[in-house]
Amino acid sequence: MARAAKLDLRTFQQELATRLAAKTAAQVESSRLGLDCGDARWLIRLADAGEVVPLPPVVSVPLTRPWYLGVANIRGNLYSVIDFARFLGHASGAVGNQARLVLFGPRTGDLNAGLVVPRVLGLRNVSQLAPVGSAGEAPAWYGARWMDGDGEAWQEIDLAVLARDPAFLQVGL
Repeated sequence: MARAAKLDLRTFQQELATRLAAKTAAQVESSRLGLDCGDARWLIRLADAGEVVPLPPVVSVPLTRPWYLGVANIRGNLYSVIDFARFLGHASGAVGNQARLVLFGPRTGDLNAGLVVPRVLGLRNVSQLAPVGSAGEAPAWYGARWMDGDGEAWQEIDLAVLARDPAFLQVGL
């Protein structure tokens, strides 16, 4: 069963890579990765998201904040693993077989880190969303806010800004 899941994930990633390669630069720029976390919908620029992987085994690190789950070995590199729901102040979202680790991409700098989200919702095109006002006193890493045709709000995340946020970088107690 685990072998079948790996094949399905590999097939999905290959199909996604093929579809993205076929798009023009403008289409890729308007595409976002949709996430479901903390009773809200989130969007990440494809240039910010390095990779989406199933949640690997995580080794906890003592004396760290509750949202810092620890470190994981991904293809021989250590990555910090952050429970995004807890970071937002919600209950943990890291449970369930749909949980994924969204790794930070090269645009975010040298930070080897990833956000654990309960569910990845796939690609969304911002040209099909309507821009709405910002979310009041939002953190600096909040990007544009969007509304879809069903009236669902989507908050964009700027992972490059989040990767430099002092509150995010300070994992120790």
